[in-house]
Amino acid sequence: MSYERFASIYDELMSDAPYDKWVEYTKSEISKAGLQSPKILDLGCGTGSMLLQFAKHGLYAVGVDLSDEMLMMAKQKLEKHSIKPELFQQDMSELDLGQMFNCIVIYCDSLNYLQDEERVRHTFKQAYSHLEEGGLLLFDVHSIFKIDELFIGQTFAYDGIENAYIWNSFEGEYPHSVVHELTFFAWNENKQAYDRFEEEHYQRTFSISQYMQWGKEAGFTSMEVSSDFKNCPPSEESERLFFSFKK
Repeated sequence: MSYERFASIYDELMSDAPYDKWVEYTKSEISKAGLQSPKILDLGCGTGSMLLQFAKHGLYAVGVDLSDEMLMMAKQKLEKHSIKPELFQQDMSELDLGQMFNCIVIYCDSLNYLQDEERVRHTFKQAYSHLEEGGLLLFDVHSIFKIDELFIGQTFAYDGIENAYIWNSFEGEYPHSVVHELTFFAWNENKQAYDRFEEEHYQRTFSISQYMQWGKEAGFTSMEVSSDFKNCPPSEESERLFFSFKK
């Protein structure tokens, strides 16, 4: 998957994302685990919006992303707020930083971009190896219900002042997977016309029991799941699942 031009307008499209809720979820889990002075690793950090929110709440976080473009934007964004970011370009399934953390997060369904089961399993194993004893792996994913019922076969649109898109979602190659075909119209630098470009994004999800099994295989001994930013068990129509794995 390539973000390319998508990276340049990502923040506008994510302007309504509930970053504050991710922060509150993180702080709540950190408090429950009794972690002191948490050092957070944000896998799939994108343009750094989550890193910025962590900093605003006094939480130190390191960012990892696969995309050069995303990391460049993250650096610029954080430096504008006088934050000197620690950023690394790596595949989360091959994580190798030589550092230890007591909290690792994978938010905004970033884990769903891993199409291969083995890459998800390797991500859990590499996260485990980078966690101190008692540390947490926190992540969210789309539910099977959301992929199968709310994405596949649907069309979405966005009409902004300088950017617009048409987003079509189709059934993917694997069970509970989806292909997002996005056509963007971005006002060019000369402000005289819109440039058109296209991106394809692939996402896949798995059952709760499968994520739990892979967490157990990685070595995690305490695992909990909730849904939709609520401290309650998932229902059949929950859209976003939150997992808290403790080492």
